[in-house]
Amino acid sequence: MANNNAQAKKDPKKRIGAREYFKGVKQELGKVIWPTKKELGSFTAVVIATCAVFALGYWLIDTGVLAALKGVLNITLN
Repeated sequence: MANNNAQAKKDPKKRIGAREYFKGVKQELGKVIWPTKKELGSFTAVVIATCAVFALGYWLIDTGVLAALKGVLNITLN
């Protein structure tokens, strides 16, 4: 098996089987340092806050552009 891995590393185009692929995936997932519940909650709050800030920013820009277009083109929207 070590010989197969050495050959696969030498020839990057060589296909490996599904078993070897998932074995590698499991091995790599074992190296991951997963966040704690506290970190996960903190990260989630940051993502939600960032999305809210960007949504507000886009809304303000959109409202400003719409108001400018209404003023320049003298149109009304119902």
